[in-house]
Amino acid sequence: METTIKRAEKFSQSITMKAIIIGFLTLLMLIPGVMIQDLITERQKRSEETIEKINAKWSNAQTINGPVLVIPYTSSITDEKNVVKVENHSLYLAPETLNINARLIPEERHYGIYKSILYKSEMDISGKFKKLDIQLPANCLIDWKAAYIRIGISDLRGITNNLDFVFNGSHFVAETGGTSDVIGQGLVIAIKNPDLLQSQNALSFRCNLKLNGSSNINFIPLGKTTQVQMAGAWSAPGFIGSFTPEYSLNDKGFNAKWNILHFNRNIPEAWTDNKIQSFDDSSFGVNLVDTLDHYQQNMRSAKYAFMFIALTFVVFFFVEVLTKKKIHPIQYLLVGIALILFYSLLLSISEQLNFGIAYLLASIATIGLIAVYAHSIFKNKTQTGILTVVLGVLYLFLYVVLQLEDIALLIGSIGLFIILGIIMYFSRKINWYKQDEAEEPEIIE
Repeated sequence: METTIKRAEKFSQSITMKAIIIGFLTLLMLIPGVMIQDLITERQKRSEETIEKINAKWSNAQTINGPVLVIPYTSSITDEKNVVKVENHSLYLAPETLNINARLIPEERHYGIYKSILYKSEMDISGKFKKLDIQLPANCLIDWKAAYIRIGISDLRGITNNLDFVFNGSHFVAETGGTSDVIGQGLVIAIKNPDLLQSQNALSFRCNLKLNGSSNINFIPLGKTTQVQMAGAWSAPGFIGSFTPEYSLNDKGFNAKWNILHFNRNIPEAWTDNKIQSFDDSSFGVNLVDTLDHYQQNMRSAKYAFMFIALTFVVFFFVEVLTKKKIHPIQYLLVGIALILFYSLLLSISEQLNFGIAYLLASIATIGLIAVYAHSIFKNKTQTGILTVVLGVLYLFLYVVLQLEDIALLIGSIGLFIILGIIMYFSRKINWYKQDEAEEPEIIE
């Protein structure tokens, strides 16, 4: 019985048992790691809510849909009782060509620690409708005087100029209006000129639109041939939607050009009433990407927390094995908590400063704290220096991975493979069975 107890005590103090305890502590640190990720998500949502409030006072993301020519007409139907029923309809005609030349002027607005990307835009819109040759059944009557042109604009608060719409050489005033159909609310230009509409030639149009918005701007390619040219002082645009433009980028901004033909998108040349539900699957545009989204970088860094804790514990464990200096599990736990607090520091500082500066300050504070604590354990400057260098290399490696986007997974995988190789190399000559049989040194408090 006494022998069994001694064996149990010896196993409880063995290196194998210590490795099991360290593994358990590493898994235990996953709990605060998940809490840190939840905190980052909460702060990001709060940031998004604040940005929405900023955008609401300026103008939301904009979508330009049109111009489209609307021809009202009535149809007469006689039922079995010879009662004539008159129904009102609208015929929508898309332009033959649509050309938009746009210039974006982005700017940043701050509310406390939060930032929103807004923009002003100036657009020259031009094109033409083909000669009107409308073929309707005999029981239909076109109301040429009620014809009008519509331009869908998703947020009317963004319009900053009185639109002068030139249609076939004549000037017209635009008014706000529209319905919740496929074009949506926006501007309405009443033509009230049957002779102009029944011209034997194509119907040209042009206008200049100044529009405020936020985050992104989108277009619907209503023209049988649609061409959009856009330039903006933003060095990191994201081209969104169903079509990718030809573009060029430099430090001062971007230039992009879309050329979309009728067989590139599923939009008819004409349709009646509300038979079409949406054009959203054909939209395209530019998203003003915030390349310094520190919440995304914080979340990416927090996903490496488990790796950092495991590798740091491994370093402490190897020092313990090689130097015969016992480290208490509580000391491992305190080091793990310090590693977790790095991510809290990084999040809080990055909300105030640039992410790179925040990362430098948080890593220096964390490495310094662990180094001082390690020196109190090891009582050896060389061992403390080695640990400090290892932690510095790990944090530098993480920062490099965070800056890489397309090849982050590749570099991260290669880095971890190299780290594993180094661990295997330095552990190759350790006799783990002999370590378990050796006399346990006194625990360092």
